[in-house]
Amino acid sequence: MASANVKVMGLPGKTVWQLQLLVGVITTAFGIILTAHPSGALSVVAIFIGIALILGGVANFVRALDHEEQHRAWTVTAGIVEVVVGIVMIRHLSLSFAVIGLLIGISWIVQGIAALLLGMLGGSRGHRAWPITFGFISLAAGIVTVAVPEKSVTAIATLIGIWFIVLGLIEVIGGFILRKQLASS
Repeated sequence: MASANVKVMGLPGKTVWQLQLLVGVITTAFGIILTAHPSGALSVVAIFIGIALILGGVANFVRALDHEEQHRAWTVTAGIVEVVVGIVMIRHLSLSFAVIGLLIGISWIVQGIAALLLGMLGGSRGHRAWPITFGFISLAAGIVTVAVPEKSVTAIATLIGIWFIVLGLIEVIGGFILRKQLASS
C-alpha cells in the first residue's frame, strides 16, 4: 500500500491515520460512557480529585518534617485541610457534585457579569451585541447551575458526553478519509 511511504508530520502515513482512528474510537467510547452513566463518571472524577488532595496533603506533611522549611505550621495546616477535603470528597460524593456545580455556576455568573459590563461599557457599538448576548446566557446558566448544582453537573456531564461522541465520530471519519487519501497518493 502506498500510505506506508507517505509521511504526515514526519510520521508514516499509516501510523497517523491509525492513531486518528484510535483517538476517535476512544473519544466515542468515553462519550458513550459519560452519556449513559454521568453520575458514575462524575463519581470517578470526584474520587480522583479526592485522592489527589489526600496525596497533596501527605506531601505537605512530609515537607513540614524538613527542618529547613520556613513555614512548617502553614504547611501542616494546608496538609490537614487537603487530607480532610479529600476524604470528604471521596466519602460524600453528592456533596462533591454540589461543590463542583457551585464552582461552575459561580464562574459562569462572574463570566456573565464581566461580559455584560464589557458589552454595556465597551467601545464601538457594532461589537456590543455579542458580549451582551453571551453575558445574559452565561448569567442565566450560572444562576440555574447555582440553584440546582447536583442536577446541573449531571446535565453538563451528559452534554459533554454527547459532545465527545460527536468529536469521536468526526475523528473516526477523518481517520478513514486520511487513509483513503494516503492510499491514492
